[in-house]
Amino acid sequence: MKRYIVALGLGLLLVALLSWGLMVQWPGASVGEAAPLQPIQVAAASLPDGRLVVAGGEKTVATPTPLPGDPLALAYAEEQLLIELYERVSPSVVYIASTTAGLTGGSAGSGFVWDTDGHIVTNNHVVESARRILVTFADGITAEAELVGADADSDLAVIKVDAPASRLHPVQLGDSDALRVGQRAIAIGNPFGFEQTMTTGIVSGLGRVVRQQSGFSLPQLIQTDAAINPGNSGGPLLDSHGRVIGVTTLIYSNSGTNAGVGFAVPVNTVKRVVPSLIATGRYATPWLGIQGTGITSLLAEALDLPVEQGVLVQTVVQGGPAAKAGLRGGIRQVRVEGTPLTTGGDIIVAIDDTAVRDMDALIVYLADHTSVGQKVTLTVLREGAKRSVTVTLGERPVS
Repeated sequence: MKRYIVALGLGLLLVALLSWGLMVQWPGASVGEAAPLQPIQVAAASLPDGRLVVAGGEKTVATPTPLPGDPLALAYAEEQLLIELYERVSPSVVYIASTTAGLTGGSAGSGFVWDTDGHIVTNNHVVESARRILVTFADGITAEAELVGADADSDLAVIKVDAPASRLHPVQLGDSDALRVGQRAIAIGNPFGFEQTMTTGIVSGLGRVVRQQSGFSLPQLIQTDAAINPGNSGGPLLDSHGRVIGVTTLIYSNSGTNAGVGFAVPVNTVKRVVPSLIATGRYATPWLGIQGTGITSLLAEALDLPVEQGVLVQTVVQGGPAAKAGLRGGIRQVRVEGTPLTTGGDIIVAIDDTAVRDMDALIVYLADHTSVGQKVTLTVLREGAKRSVTVTLGERPVS
């Protein structure tokens, strides 16, 4: 009897709990009104457009971004791209060792095959004053090279080896004018003599102008954070397709090693200079024949200048193109923020109707849009009046 009473009590308790559970699951519904149980949706599949299809249902739910797939897929694809690029381009990259007078000094750097005639492009400073040049290919074979031509102003040089066409793998050239900051940059070279080293980074900046020890400037340089060290000079800087976008040239570093600020001569400059070096052994750089300072708002205020942008002509080279055209340099010495300047000369505000922001802009225009013997029209301010001066460009003297 006691067992029967206990069983009956447990049964009533179970019914009560079930009723309470139904009312909690669907608030406001009585036991008799409870809706039938629905299939539990526990799985979903993603469509290519980013929608979720719910298992057991006909409706789709839009998601803001597609669900991620294999988290390693992107990394694996990038690895494969770099591996394939290296295997395809590295046979075009060479190690260059040069010796100077007395066979006691020399330099080492990199280069890349330009054509199947044996021409190899490198930096001028890699082979400058060299008495003997040795080129080592990716397969370990070494050949002696001769200097074909060099241009110190662009820091480019062409050497030539006598090698079978089967060993010569010319590079593919890109377009440096189409580059954008942020795209991938890849260097292959021989840093510290470690042959066939690849480093990666991005294009960190474009249109950089860096002054050389000669006093002339390298215009339109590509800045990159791809590791560049001594021995990389003359090697190719590549895009993700393996096309050459520049020639690695110099670094900014207090230690003399990579600090994440490297520079490359843009390939469009290479396209302009190298054919001339092969054909004639030299390249004629157009020259205006002035020394000037870019105008800023602070300089304009300090000197009471009529404009806040342009080039203040300080010196006109005697006998140079600008001097022959009547351009005027400064006439009095002043100091601005401790810096000596010569003021009172012409202010260049445009060249061929293209506004000139500063000295760098003038240098870039001359490099990209002019040639020796070409006439250019300078718009200048002189004693408060605007006038035009026509200059026939000369050839920059050897530095």
